[in-house]
Amino acid sequence: MSEELGVKVRSELFKRKMRQKELAEILGISNAYLSDIINGRKDGPKAQEHVKHIQKILCIGGN
Repeated sequence: MSEELGVKVRSELFKRKMRQKELAEILGISNAYLSDIINGRKDGPKAQEHVKHIQKILCIGGN
């Protein structure tokens, strides 16, 4: 799932001409933490909440 999430997020950010740092600011988290979530290095309950928020913001489907 995490690899697919990373591809979707990067693709959507590119389409919107948006930087990962901007998404991190919207979420209220650091760019490094967002990178860890996108790349599957963080997958705890809090990270999963951020994933849901990312999917909602970028209008990308889950699972």
